[in-house]
Amino acid sequence: MIHLNFKIQIKLFISLVWILINSISCLSQGRNSVWLLGHHYSSTSAEGRINFTQSAYSVLTEQRVIPFKDTEGNISDDNGNLLMSSNGVFIADATGDTMQNGSGLNPGWAVNNYQDGIPMPYANLFLPFPQDSNKYILFHQIADLTINLLSRDILYSVVDFSSNPLGEVISKNNIALTDTFSWGFAACKHGNGRDWWITALSKDATGLHTFLLSPDTLQYMGIQNFPSQIFLGGYAGQPSFSPNGTKFAYAGSYGINGMNYQSAVTLFNFDRCNGTFSLDTVIDFSDNYISFASTFSPSSQYLYFASSEHLYQYDTDAGGLIPHQLVANNDTFLSAPPVFYTNFYLMYLAANGKIYMTSGSGVLDLHEMDYPDSAGVTCNVNLHNVHLPCFNVGTIPNHPNYYLGRLVGSPCDTLTSINDPLEYDFRFKVFPNPVMDGNIKIIYLLPQNKSGRLEIYDDNGRLVFEMKLPPWSTTQFISLPSHLNSGVYTCVVSSGIDRKTKKLIIYND
Repeated sequence: MIHLNFKIQIKLFISLVWILINSISCLSQGRNSVWLLGHHYSSTSAEGRINFTQSAYSVLTEQRVIPFKDTEGNISDDNGNLLMSSNGVFIADATGDTMQNGSGLNPGWAVNNYQDGIPMPYANLFLPFPQDSNKYILFHQIADLTINLLSRDILYSVVDFSSNPLGEVISKNNIALTDTFSWGFAACKHGNGRDWWITALSKDATGLHTFLLSPDTLQYMGIQNFPSQIFLGGYAGQPSFSPNGTKFAYAGSYGINGMNYQSAVTLFNFDRCNGTFSLDTVIDFSDNYISFASTFSPSSQYLYFASSEHLYQYDTDAGGLIPHQLVANNDTFLSAPPVFYTNFYLMYLAANGKIYMTSGSGVLDLHEMDYPDSAGVTCNVNLHNVHLPCFNVGTIPNHPNYYLGRLVGSPCDTLTSINDPLEYDFRFKVFPNPVMDGNIKIIYLLPQNKSGRLEIYDDNGRLVFEMKLPPWSTTQFISLPSHLNSGVYTCVVSSGIDRKTKKLIIYND
C-alpha cells in the first residue's frame, strides 16, 4: 500500500508535471499538419483551420479569400507553416489569397458553376518535387456534366518558391492524361525513398492509373484492370494508401432507383518498388446508404470505411478471418441552422494519430476517433466531438505519408544519397504523467521499417504491462490494467538495439 506522504507528494507534483509536459515541444510532421475548413457565405464571414501536432490539435478562426467545398489540397513546410492551398478553382498562397499566376485553374464547366470550390473529394493533391526544395506539383481534376460529373482529364501545375517567398505558378493546367476518371488521387512514396507513385481510378473503378514522379519527369506508367466491382456504374469514393505504403483501398456505392444503395470497399496490396497493385479482397457492406469514405489506422492494420449512417472497421492482418465490424452509428444529431445531420462522409488520419470525419452537408462539427489502432468499438468514436468556427461542407485535406522512408533492403533501395527521415532520433513521450484515470497516450519515433515494444515495470522490476508497437506507427492510446497500484513505474520503449526509459507515476485516489 502506498504511504500517505507519497500521496501528498503526488498531489504537490501534479501541477508542476503538467507544466513541464506542456512545455515540451510536440513531435511534429509538419507537411500534413494543417486542415483548412469550409466555405463562407459572405465576404465578411470567418473561416477556420485545424493545426495538428503529434499530440494535439487546435481549432482556429481566420479570414482568408479562398473558400472550400470537397476539394481541399494544401501543403506546409516541415515546420508546419502553410505554404499554399487550392480549392480546384485557384491556387492560394500562405495568406489565403490568389498566388501569383494562380488563377484560371481547371477551366471549364465545373469552375464556371462552382466558383466557391469544386465539390469533388480528393480531386487535389500537392507533392514536393523530388530533389528540388523550391518546387511543388499540384495534381488536379475537373468534373464534367456531360459525362455524369466524372473527370475527363488529369492535369498538373507546378509552383516555384525560388524567386517569390509566397510562391509562383510557373506551369499550369498541363494535361497528364486524357480519359474518363472517377474522383480523387492518392500518392505513396516509391521504395527508393525519393520518388512518388500517384494513382487515379478509372470511370468505373475497375482500373487503376499510375504515374511516377521523379526529379526529371512525370511519367504515365499505364493502367491495371481488375474484375468489375460491386458499385460498377456508381461512384468510387475516397482513395487511400496505408501509412506504411503496403495497402491501398477505396469505397463506393451505386443506388438502385436512387435508393437502396449497394456499397463495397476494395482492398489491394501495393508494391512500392514497381508500383503494381494486387487485389486482396472486396467487402460488401451494403446497408442501403451511400458510401464514399475509407482510410487506415496509423499502424496500417485497420481499414475504416463508412456509409452515411454507419462506420466499419476491418482488420487487414487477419486475412479475412475476422469479418468487418460496426464501430459507430450516426445518432441523427442536427447541426446549427441551416439544419443538417452530422452524418458520415469523408475521413482523415491526422498527424495526432486520430481519425476525423466530415459530414456530407454544411455542419459545424466533426466526428473524432480516439484510438484507431484498437480493435472494434474500443477505437472509441466520439460523434460530433469537434466544434468548428465555420460551416464545413465535406472539406477534407489530401495528405499522403510525406515521411515514409525508403524500403530498406528491397531491390529498389538503390539511392545512396537518400537517408531515413531526419525526425528519427528514437525518442518518446508519455502523458498525462501522473496518470490518474488509467489512460495514457504515448508518441514515439521508431527506426524506419522496424517494430517496437512497450514495457512497463513496477518498482520491484516486475513486468506489469507490455504491447507490440507496429512498424510505422507513432501513437498509441492505452488503458492500463486496473490492478496497478499507485506508485512509480518504469516505462520502456525498445526497437532492436535502441532503448529509452521514462518514469511513469500512477495515482489512484
